[in-house]
Amino acid sequence: MTQQEQIDYYRIAEAIEYIKTNFKEQPSLSEIAENVHLSSFHFQRLFKDWAGVSPKKFMQYISIEHAKQLLKEGQATLFDTAHETGLSSTGRLHDLFVNIEGMTPAEYKNRGKSLAINYSFAESLFGNLIVASTLKGICYMAFYEDEVIALELLKSKFSNAIFQRKLDTIQQNAMLLFKKDWSKLHQVKLHLKGTDFQLKVWETLLKIPMGQLTTYGNIAHNINNPNASRAVGTAIGSNPVAFLIPCHRVIQATGEFGGYMWGNIRKTAIIGWEGAKN
Repeated sequence: MTQQEQIDYYRIAEAIEYIKTNFKEQPSLSEIAENVHLSSFHFQRLFKDWAGVSPKKFMQYISIEHAKQLLKEGQATLFDTAHETGLSSTGRLHDLFVNIEGMTPAEYKNRGKSLAINYSFAESLFGNLIVASTLKGICYMAFYEDEVIALELLKSKFSNAIFQRKLDTIQQNAMLLFKKDWSKLHQVKLHLKGTDFQLKVWETLLKIPMGQLTTYGNIAHNINNPNASRAVGTAIGSNPVAFLIPCHRVIQATGEFGGYMWGNIRKTAIIGWEGAKN
């Protein structure tokens, strides 16, 4: 990322934070632009290049009323009709492309002993990423601010594994999910360490179409455990693969976006961007 691209990235992040904080007052284009120290014309062009829509339209996508409407539309049919979207639809599902395989009990218990893990660092629309893979698939993906800390967190999750900094084809394929054109995408395999309950929750998250939202309670209902909303929230909060497992699409029943392991502003950015692309 060039220095100018970094500056633009932080300006977009600052603008999204301003919109998220002030959307109830419906700030004007000039007010948002002034907040990031740009002219209205320059800011409008920069924002549209990033999100594909105007700041005003983006504001709609992140409003509570819009989120409530999406929840209302999706509660009854979200998982029943999801597979009908088809591969040609802009709302195509992650689970048509992403397949989860749980680690064996031995791999889980021994914290990655005998596993060889490749890792690399990448840039995305939503910030820097660390991506890690085994021979079977992606085992970890996280946004980060500090490269050293990011690597330490990865190694802490698989403390007995053998690590090598290497960008492999598994990682390259997975990163295509950040692009609008998935024509070159092969099925992404995830090789995850988790309990049976966690794996079930993560698999359910894959069924949420892009541009749609659901609630913790709805996830609990769809895994046939309607009283497990809190446990579902914990499982979602421990999701080891950012973006590919779309935990950002789960919000509170009130329409509030709620927390996110990698930051609330980033969650808002992803939800707004996916709404614009859908």
